[in-house]
Amino acid sequence: MSSVAVIGDIDIVSGFRLGGVKRAEIANSAEEAETAFDKLLDEEISIIIITQVLANEIRDHINRKIGSSVLPMIIEIPDKDGSSEGSSDQMADLIKRVIGVEMVK
Repeated sequence: MSSVAVIGDIDIVSGFRLGGVKRAEIANSAEEAETAFDKLLDEEISIIIITQVLANEIRDHINRKIGSSVLPMIIEIPDKDGSSEGSSDQMADLIKRVIGVEMVK
């Protein structure tokens, strides 16, 4: 595992490709995002960047597929419309997955 991949709409994917990310999947719906996510898991990608909107739509699918595994690291980014209202605190989630302790504010 040593690759970075991105899942998002055409604008997000194009931006990351221009930035040098070679592995990218265009997804405009929850179904397309699930298919793209599964494909990237099969390729043993170590970091998956996904838009917050898509991640929120497939949150249960992501949790079922990776469970408490540390890799791949899932990084959620805002899409072209900005940050989503229901996005979770990514750092707290990552800490909980890595060390098994939930950080409370």
